[in-house]
Amino acid sequence: MSCHFNQNQNTMKTEETMKILLMGNPNVGKSVIFSKVTGVHVESSNYVGTTIDYTLGKVHFQNKEAIMIDVPGTYSLEASSEAEKVAVNLLNDGADVVICVLDATHLERNLDLAFQLKQYSIPVIYCLNLTDVAERQGIYIDAKKLPEELQAPVIPTIAIKNVGLKKTLQKAIELKDSKKDPETVLGDNERWEHIESIVKRVQTKEYKEPSFIEKLENWTIQPWPGIPIAILVLILALGVVVGGGKALRALFLLPLVRQVILPFFTKIVSMVIPAGVFRNILVGEFGVLIIGIEWPFALVLPYVFLFYVVFSFLEDSGYLPRIGVLTDGVLRRIGIQGGNIITIMMGYGCAVPAILGTRAATTYKERIMVATLVSFAIPCASQSGAFVALLGDQSILALLLVFFISFLAMFVVGIIMNKIIPGQGQPMLLEVPNLLLPDRQAYVKKLKLRMKHFLFDAEGAMFVGIMIAAIVVETGILNQFSTVIEPIVVGWLGLPKEASLSLVLGIIRRELAVLPLLELNLSTLQLLVGSVVALFYLPCLSVFGILAKEFSLKVAVTIGLITTTSAFVFAGLLNQIARFIMTMV
Repeated sequence: MSCHFNQNQNTMKTEETMKILLMGNPNVGKSVIFSKVTGVHVESSNYVGTTIDYTLGKVHFQNKEAIMIDVPGTYSLEASSEAEKVAVNLLNDGADVVICVLDATHLERNLDLAFQLKQYSIPVIYCLNLTDVAERQGIYIDAKKLPEELQAPVIPTIAIKNVGLKKTLQKAIELKDSKKDPETVLGDNERWEHIESIVKRVQTKEYKEPSFIEKLENWTIQPWPGIPIAILVLILALGVVVGGGKALRALFLLPLVRQVILPFFTKIVSMVIPAGVFRNILVGEFGVLIIGIEWPFALVLPYVFLFYVVFSFLEDSGYLPRIGVLTDGVLRRIGIQGGNIITIMMGYGCAVPAILGTRAATTYKERIMVATLVSFAIPCASQSGAFVALLGDQSILALLLVFFISFLAMFVVGIIMNKIIPGQGQPMLLEVPNLLLPDRQAYVKKLKLRMKHFLFDAEGAMFVGIMIAAIVVETGILNQFSTVIEPIVVGWLGLPKEASLSLVLGIIRRELAVLPLLELNLSTLQLLVGSVVALFYLPCLSVFGILAKEFSLKVAVTIGLITTTSAFVFAGLLNQIARFIMTMV
């Protein structure tokens, strides 16, 4: 199933297949509706000529088939940002029906996009979503008057409970072959005055005693008790990822891999291939069939999986934007607004989507700063998993110190960049959605997609790196390379010569700069020094490529040189200072 659009062609649209665009402001429940009405086979891709993601899936309803496209969330169609440009391009590509999702708790703000859609000749159906949350807050909308005001169908929905979704699809089928004349959209001032008058006619409010959830929503955006709540959430998240990952490894994955899978492959290869270099490449100390299974699946995978379990939950519950509100004051000290904390936190999953996410930044200065910080000091899920595997059993304090160094470096680099790069930051404009329990179906589907991307993108590159490791070890290339850089590795960093393998593999993926250290008998200080090298080492090849594409080759090379230099300087200073203190004591 192709997910790419052509400007002169309606993607995947045939005479028998409807094409539906699902549109709306960010955080109005589009993803839940999309997950509910599409099948399990959905794909995410970029619009041609951009790096903005959209998602596409098939809809089967009443013996008819449709293609639904989840258009990037946008507040307007002025095409002033990449997301807005993609939304406009998708509308210009044509569709049978647009389903515009409105948040019943913020009707006035959502109606701006609703009226802008009237300038297109595509029939529009409006989903008035989150009606249950609105009524809980004392907000009541007349679902009979609103269609008259919008001159289009309005279907009240509670997407998370499947309420109104069948009726929406039924109405979409009815409108498939209808014609609609484009309307002239009012100017900004007139449009907002018209919207305000409509809201007064269709919406009523009554006071209701705030529920616990509503009180919690308010607490989580106030410094007190919002900051203690955020710290508690962070501790719980860390406990789930680190504790759960260690339990999965110790109780299930490592015994399975070491006692069942690896002996099986070793026995089979030994029966077929005689002793020598080729057998060692397959099942030797760094054998592809040994390390290539143990590192990715038994050491890294459990932490990555649990990270996405936690991150997706925080994302779908509406909690992440609240962290943006809390951190706005702190991040402004380094020249970026609090809303960028979501992009930065995405970097703990993978730097590539985080760098792509910088397109939502309001200025180029913010874009380049956030992209640099993510590339410089944020360990991705795979690398974080490798750190936990390396340091978790040896010293939790050392593990926490690595992440503290990461935070410290992020702020120091941010302050320096803010002084060097010209320009001013913009005020924070951040949607703070209602706190809701994530929809199970949408949550599971998102988790599957993220793990699919991880397995294909990260694990493939990791396997290639492990194959290179086996070759350079067994052919003696590593010994020659280790001799050349021995003054740096042994003299400055205080690591054994064999640690040079980490520097070779770290070029491919950052976690491969960590995992070879597992095979060495290192002290806690050496493990910490090696981790700091890996933390600031070269960005992954995929990250380097996306930096070059999004900014320029010069920017990508500059960031690579800065991070690599910092890796050796910081780690070496840590080693030398620690050893000096130890000799004094």
